[in-house]
Amino acid sequence: MKHWPFKVISAEGSKPKVQVEYKGETKVFTPEEISSMVLTKMKDTAEAFLGSTVKDAVITVPAYFNDSQRQATKDAGAISGLNVLRIINEPTAAAIAYGLDKKGQGERNVLIFDLGGGTFDVSILTIEDGIFEVKSTAGDTHLGGEDFDNRMVNHFVAEFKRKHKKDLNTNPRALRRLRTACERAKRTLSSSSQASIEIDSLFEGIDFYTNITRARFEELCADLFRSTMDPVEKSLRDAKMDKSQIHDIVLVGGSTRIPKVQKLLSDLFSGKELNKSINPDRGRRLRCCCASCYPFR
Repeated sequence: MKHWPFKVISAEGSKPKVQVEYKGETKVFTPEEISSMVLTKMKDTAEAFLGSTVKDAVITVPAYFNDSQRQATKDAGAISGLNVLRIINEPTAAAIAYGLDKKGQGERNVLIFDLGGGTFDVSILTIEDGIFEVKSTAGDTHLGGEDFDNRMVNHFVAEFKRKHKKDLNTNPRALRRLRTACERAKRTLSSSSQASIEIDSLFEGIDFYTNITRARFEELCADLFRSTMDPVEKSLRDAKMDKSQIHDIVLVGGSTRIPKVQKLLSDLFSGKELNKSINPDRGRRLRCCCASCYPFR
């Protein structure tokens, strides 16, 4: 939380609220209000692209969401002016997007590996005759791409201090600029063996130019990458399944682009091919579109 550019405070009834500084004023919002702002922006973007009004929506949520969390999500949709047709489990929607419900006859076991920016979810579904059953869910609500960014940020903060005897932790703006550069470098390392960091006048007029290799990035995040395998094994145990019983493995979320994560997962399943044909950054949108047309039973 120390890296967040906002504060989380306790409001009435011990409910959390988000406190931000905007145009010199202190603003406080509920999580539902923040979520509604995101949905409103998505609604506006969709309307601009389609050239028509968007009234209805299908919203996906993690399979482990309880009734109150699902209702809060629905409330956020209402605040943004949307008619929420249904709230659907993300792993179910992911399987639909890949057309796994249409693959042959008989029962299929599908593992959904969803590693996003701030959360990590693993779900095992059984699909038979178009009916989806969630067998198990596991994960870490505090693990994702931001944690990988943090490792790189801390690495370069230490490098800057070593080179210039200055502590970037004392300057929030410098940290934000470094974080943005680190996130960009992380994306580059998914397709290249090396990435550059170039930030003019990062702190007290000092330019910061450096680079990082994919090997070094993997070393910095080694324990985090390895930890993503634990929920996979837990979900298998909870579903009372062996690895050999999984027919399909689906990758969801931008952080699944990371080659080391893909290799660890594939190796865990003895080199099994991973379903990654859908752009993980666009997958959620496609899943919602598919789900909105799907006749659930």
